[in-house]
Amino acid sequence: MKRSSITIFLVTLALFIASCEGTGSNSQGNTANSTNAAKPAASAPTAETFMEMDRNATQAWLKGDTAHFEGILSAKFIAYQDGKRNDRDAEIKMVGSSKCDVKEWKLDDPQMAKIDDSTYVISYQGTFDGECEMGGRKMKVPSPMRSATVWTKAGDTWQAAFHGSTPILGSTAPAPPTALMDDEKKEAPAKVEPKAEDKAASNTAAPTAAKPSPSANTDALVKLHTAGWEAFKAKDAGWFNSNLTDDAAIVDPAGRWLSGKANIVKTWTETMKCEGITKVGLTDGFATAISPTVEILTAKGSADGTCDGQKNGDLYQSVVYVKQGDAWKLAFMFESPAM
Repeated sequence: MKRSSITIFLVTLALFIASCEGTGSNSQGNTANSTNAAKPAASAPTAETFMEMDRNATQAWLKGDTAHFEGILSAKFIAYQDGKRNDRDAEIKMVGSSKCDVKEWKLDDPQMAKIDDSTYVISYQGTFDGECEMGGRKMKVPSPMRSATVWTKAGDTWQAAFHGSTPILGSTAPAPPTALMDDEKKEAPAKVEPKAEDKAASNTAAPTAAKPSPSANTDALVKLHTAGWEAFKAKDAGWFNSNLTDDAAIVDPAGRWLSGKANIVKTWTETMKCEGITKVGLTDGFATAISPTVEILTAKGSADGTCDGQKNGDLYQSVVYVKQGDAWKLAFMFESPAM
């Protein structure tokens, strides 16, 4: 529920595989011998517990080790970047298809928040020097970036249920290649209708995998989150105090980490200077149940007017809700500006 005023290049690799914003370089070998198995769950996990797993994922990604990700991604894994959702299979496929040459990479400023006894979020700043090739195009990886991973306990191990990254506002992250994108649109080949025999052949092709279905709680969470946008417009601190967990945390569209209910509520209702907000909305809601008491809602939020002198716009939001008693409360939210 933060402003989106500057269009930022959000690389598709900034889904879970963008955990390449880990710690290391070609001269640093602290993760060279990482294993493919997820780290055994500890009774009292620390930030370093999860940071080590992100570093191991980094090393595996640099090697194109899809088997590592098959071991650490939850069956319910979800990523939401630029309005596109990726499930576990799509993430693993992306790991195997991307080619990166990252000379140096470093992770710092780790921040951790507890969602419940079996679910935590770790966030950090990644800086790195290198480029990646995806879809035949090479591009420099934006840096610095703020990333976050939601880890959930599965038996005796921790598995990743969500990952997202967004450039830090005011950084030197490359701007969107809009001119190139426009040229590509102009040069796009005309659509060619398939021949009759090709259509017939396609009817006998193997069926595609079924798309994930939203959880049965989707409508309720969409309604709750929409009310949150209305509370943002009205600067209703009381609503937020009732609907956020005490340890709530967010990564805002500027790539900043904010934690603690009191701090977040003050930011949204007092610190941010917003004017002319007459309309807010929420679309494309899709909830995924991570456990009976934890769900991740992905959606696109929007607001008109301005905040802190900048024009508002659309935001892609990934929101972790946790059930406390009979109520669902916002425990963590990751926001990134819409392209």
